[in-house]
Amino acid sequence: MILFLLPFAVAFLGALLLTPLVGRLAERFGFVDVPREPKHVHRAPVPRLGGVALFVPFVAAVGLTLFLPVERKDPLELHRITGLLIGSTVVFGLGVWDDRRELGPRVQLAVQFVAAAIAVYCGITIAEIANPFGGMATFAAPVAVAFTLFWLLGMMNTVNWLDGLDGLAGGVTLIASVLLFVHSYRLGQYSVSLLPLALAGCVLGFLPFNFSPARVFMGTSGALFLGFALGSMAIIGGAKMATALLVMGIPILDVAWQIINRLRLGRSPFLGDRGHLHHRLLDRGLSQRRVVLIFYLLCAAFGALALILGSGMQKLLALLGMGVVAIAVLVVLARRS
Repeated sequence: MILFLLPFAVAFLGALLLTPLVGRLAERFGFVDVPREPKHVHRAPVPRLGGVALFVPFVAAVGLTLFLPVERKDPLELHRITGLLIGSTVVFGLGVWDDRRELGPRVQLAVQFVAAAIAVYCGITIAEIANPFGGMATFAAPVAVAFTLFWLLGMMNTVNWLDGLDGLAGGVTLIASVLLFVHSYRLGQYSVSLLPLALAGCVLGFLPFNFSPARVFMGTSGALFLGFALGSMAIIGGAKMATALLVMGIPILDVAWQIINRLRLGRSPFLGDRGHLHHRLLDRGLSQRRVVLIFYLLCAAFGALALILGSGMQKLLALLGMGVVAIAVLVVLARRS
């Protein structure tokens, strides 16, 4: 068990010690989020280079896992971890650039696509998923590549758009990482399970400085990195789509709802506003902490179902039930706004 504590401890202590330093450096070099848009809920400038305090400890912890005496059942695992690290570096660099210059959506999507393509090239692909009616559903290579690219782009932007309240994106990522660790460990994928454990450690070390009232924001660098890492880890070692979809289902549905709603109103889907579920709940009078804790509870509860439910059909029904509830809540809040 100590083998599992080492990467977690390295990531946790690294983030815990690095975050205050990063906050001071961000202020010195102008990486500061100044509130100026309706979607912003903070009232004072906040450093937003927290992605550094997430990315650096994570890379160190993953590097450590490569030297641990853990059985690796997948002969391509090291190749896939290389794709995870290179792709994470690409989106992290993009995020740092955006945190300083605020890039347009086209540039961001183009670089995100490159990172996702690197992951696919290194073998991180959704080649098959569990069939809810039994067995496995296998995809042809072109379908697998397209599905994987769509999944990784979706996860990056889901976490990025979720980062609208203090501690929200980080806490949900922490919950998802823990559940992916448990899922991989239960499958006997001990080396693979170390990866989400490292991600959980760096997020947990960062959260004390990011929870409301936040002293440091993760910024685009942190959000895109977390989304890419989380999306990739849901694939490495075999696609764990039910677990990932159940724990991230509400944020994913919220993103889909916003895209459809903005297009319906004739607006750019990339133009931020206060239409997200967390903003609507905030506008209904709930405090930031209460909204964030509600998200934590829902994501943890639905994610736990993926571990508790036995058959693929039960997980599919849980997904459908969650989707119906989430859409009903979004419709009610939209009509009352």
